[in-house]
Amino acid sequence: MKHLTLLLAAALLSACSLLPQSEPLDIYLLPGSALPAQTQRVDWSLRVNSPVSSQLLDGTRIVVLPEPGLVNTYQGVRWSERTPQLLRSRLLDAFQDDGRIQALSNEDQRLQADLELVSDLRSFHSEYRDGVPHALIRLEVSLVDTRSQQIIASRRFSASQAASDTAMTAVVAAFGQAGDRLARELVDWTLAEGQRSR
Repeated sequence: MKHLTLLLAAALLSACSLLPQSEPLDIYLLPGSALPAQTQRVDWSLRVNSPVSSQLLDGTRIVVLPEPGLVNTYQGVRWSERTPQLLRSRLLDAFQDDGRIQALSNEDQRLQADLELVSDLRSFHSEYRDGVPHALIRLEVSLVDTRSQQIIASRRFSASQAASDTAMTAVVAAFGQAGDRLARELVDWTLAEGQRSR
């Protein structure tokens, strides 16, 4: 019996060596620059929901379009979070940096809020144009009154940024710059529409 157990253990160990080795991964955060702090404050609260997205974007892989109509992912790299949560975190950081809305939350916290941002992430990928990767973020956003569930305003936000070269660090930096620009526009729009609705 002991001999059989040893043989079985040896067989299992040899089978394990046949499994493919997992590829080493570089995990990237979405870089972001702080927005300038504002002094005025509003008296309403905001919930920032994670965007809904296609199955392609609802993961940690970094998506690339090496040519029109061809979708791929960069090998050996991942985002630190699923893409919708990555972008939600960036937007929350932008609202906190701005400082005009003091009462901020997200859908995970289940807190009551006066208004909420509901969005659909249409693009979060790099695409090659004349051999140069460009980071593209496209977000369809609605500002909703949580009591009436009425859509107050809707808008499409889009930001694109060319990378300085084809290195992964340059592509990630381009995503960060595009994210900064989109976040700035979205924060200003949300404040303007939110104040108008109140």
